[in-house]
Amino acid sequence: MKNWLIGLLLLAQPLLAATPESLSLPQSVKAENNPKLQYLYRIRIANVPNGSIEVSNEAGKRWYQVGRVLYPTLKVNKDGYAASRWVKNGEIAATAVNAIHVKVGYDQVNNKGVIFSVLPKDQLRPPREYRSYLSPDSSIYTDIPAGQKIFGGGFAPFVGNKVFFSRQTSYLYPITADYQPSLGDVYTIVVKRPLDYPKEIVFENTFGGAITIRYFGNREKVIGTVLRPVQGVGRFEGTLYASTGRIRANHAGVIDISTSPLGKIGGFQIVPAEHGSDLKYVRELTQWMVIGPPLVGEGSLEGVAPFFRYFIQPDFRADDLDDDDNWEQRLLNRFLVEVKLKGEDNWRAMPSLSLDRNKELPKWANSALDKVSSFRILFPIEGN
Repeated sequence: MKNWLIGLLLLAQPLLAATPESLSLPQSVKAENNPKLQYLYRIRIANVPNGSIEVSNEAGKRWYQVGRVLYPTLKVNKDGYAASRWVKNGEIAATAVNAIHVKVGYDQVNNKGVIFSVLPKDQLRPPREYRSYLSPDSSIYTDIPAGQKIFGGGFAPFVGNKVFFSRQTSYLYPITADYQPSLGDVYTIVVKRPLDYPKEIVFENTFGGAITIRYFGNREKVIGTVLRPVQGVGRFEGTLYASTGRIRANHAGVIDISTSPLGKIGGFQIVPAEHGSDLKYVRELTQWMVIGPPLVGEGSLEGVAPFFRYFIQPDFRADDLDDDDNWEQRLLNRFLVEVKLKGEDNWRAMPSLSLDRNKELPKWANSALDKVSSFRILFPIEGN
């Protein structure tokens, strides 16, 4: 039976909840999930009012302040978002322009990750109807604006990066399942990415479409199948802080892509089949691309690189296009998503499509991307 048909059957009804232990790794991405990692920088956050938020690209020898903590947290949330269960304890569970989530443990009752969050100052006043995960009591609020610094402004972490804490000492302890935040704890996120880094991932936007990863040196391979193409755009909150064709968020169950300019809302998501089958709106609506492994029965993609671990991060600055001598190089050092339309051979910029948060979804939104034959995620060339 064709993979895409299997995907439709999976989406027809919810499956029994999967856990990391029950999911097997597809052969096609084994190399991506056991990579040699290169060190990029460290993020340090002091969990105390007015605590310093710093970044070091010199292995901690010298630190540069990028912000302050407004409100620390003393709690974790045992009812985290669904996909957090596919991340290992003590790792970054999600990286986004509007949040960073840290996985602490796993709650069997809720079948979800136990997490705490680091948030930009914009989340102090979220919209009244906020259509995204938010846990105010288990969050560290910062004075850093959404889309800047550690929230996609050049110093974001990757899903799977290790998180450590120190408590009245300089020794770094791993975060384990029994961890509880304490006032004065200092968190260190060691940001690494694979040394063998691709130049692009191409998604054929059709039932049974191939997903191909391409590396420098003319190396490429098929790493997945599009089980259901995306056709529509939706009101994903964090796209307010990401420009058109940029990565808004990445976690163990989503790649969130903005189709709207900064300050407006609009986008779509790429999700793995097991996770998508748990979510009624994914099964029924058109704003999600659902993907699976290349071969039937080869495994699952939840929490799996290069889609949902190690490789992708929000990375955009509002001044990237400013008229100076370095704008072109800055663009090449960012993630960018492009499209190819049916009947065309050339890639073009993501169409700019935005929606009104407070109005009913217009009919055109459900088919806004139905003329797109392929998407590609272009990776930064810096370091390749």
